[in-house]
Amino acid sequence: MLRVLIGPDDFSLRQALEDIKKMSGDPASLLPNTTVLDGRTVSPEQLRNACETIPFLADRRLVVVEGLPERFEFPKNTRRKVPRRVDRAEETRKFVDIAKSVPPFTALVVIGGDVKPSNPLLRELAVLTKIDTFPLLKQPQLDRWVERRVKDAGGSISPPALAALVRFVGSDLWAMANEVDKLVLYTAGRRIEETDVKAVVSYAREESVFTLVDAVLEFRGSLAQETLQQLLRAGAEPVYLLTMIARQARIILLVREMRARGLSRNEIQTRLGLNSDFLVRKAWEQSERYSLARLRELYHRLLETDVAIKTGRLDGEVALDILVAASGQRSAQVA
Repeated sequence: MLRVLIGPDDFSLRQALEDIKKMSGDPASLLPNTTVLDGRTVSPEQLRNACETIPFLADRRLVVVEGLPERFEFPKNTRRKVPRRVDRAEETRKFVDIAKSVPPFTALVVIGGDVKPSNPLLRELAVLTKIDTFPLLKQPQLDRWVERRVKDAGGSISPPALAALVRFVGSDLWAMANEVDKLVLYTAGRRIEETDVKAVVSYAREESVFTLVDAVLEFRGSLAQETLQQLLRAGAEPVYLLTMIARQARIILLVREMRARGLSRNEIQTRLGLNSDFLVRKAWEQSERYSLARLRELYHRLLETDVAIKTGRLDGEVALDILVAASGQRSAQVA
C-alpha cells in the first residue's frame, strides 16, 4: 500500500497518519515493525530495504518517509547546489520504481509539507495513488473545526468567543487544540465566553503586548500606561513584559527587513519559525507603520530599562513606567 500525505496543516496530516497506523494492525505488534526515514538523506536502496524487510511476528509493517517530496523542491535564490536535470530524473525514477513495487505486507507513507504541484516526484506518485492534501483551514472551515473540537471535548462556545479564539490563534491547529482543551477545563461545563478566551488563551495577552508596543512606538503615553497597568493587574511580571516587548519589536524589525528583500508572508513565517498566524499578521501590519529609526530608538530604550532592572537601580514596575512615560514626553515634544 502506498499513501502520500502533503500540506502545511501538520495537525490534520498527523491525524491521517494515525488512522493509517490503526488500519495497519495491532499497535503493539506494529511498533517494532515501523521504520521512519528522513527523506532528505535516505537513499533509494535504504528505502527499498526497509519496504522489503519481512514483518517480525506480525502481518504488516509500516515505513514512513518524512520530507521526501521537499528533496525535489529547489526554490529560486538558494545557495544549495542543484543536481543536474538528468540526475534528478534518475533519482525520481528510482524512488517511483520502489513505490510501484511495495510488497503487500508493507504500508509505505510518503509525507511532505507545503510543496508545489509541479513537484516532479509528486507528479509521478499521483499516477500510482491519490495524493492526500492538508491545506491550512480558512474561515468558515476553521470556525466549524473549532466548534466541533469544543463539542467533542464536552463544551460549548458563544459566537463572540469563537471569533476571538480564531482571531488570536489562527490556523495553527496544534495550538488551537491546546487552547480549546484549556478553555473547556477552565469553564467546567458552562459555555465558553469571550471573557474566558481573553483570560485563558495565551495569545490574548500577546495582543495586549502588541497594543503596548504600538502605543510606545506611536508616542501614545496614556494608552501605553493604561495597557501596562492592565497587564500588571492581570499578573504579568515586569521582566516578562520587558522581554515580550523586546521580542515583538525584534519580530517587527525582522519582518520589515525581510519584506524589503521581497519575501512573502508565508516565507517570513517559516524563516522566523512562528506557528501563530496572529503574530505574523500583527507584525506584518506594524512593519508597514514604523521606520527602522523608530524601532532602533525603542531598542535603545529597552536596553536602558533592562540594565536599570538588572543592576537594581530601578524596580521592575518603576522602570517600565519610565519607559512608557518617555513615549508621552516625546509626544509633547513632537507636538
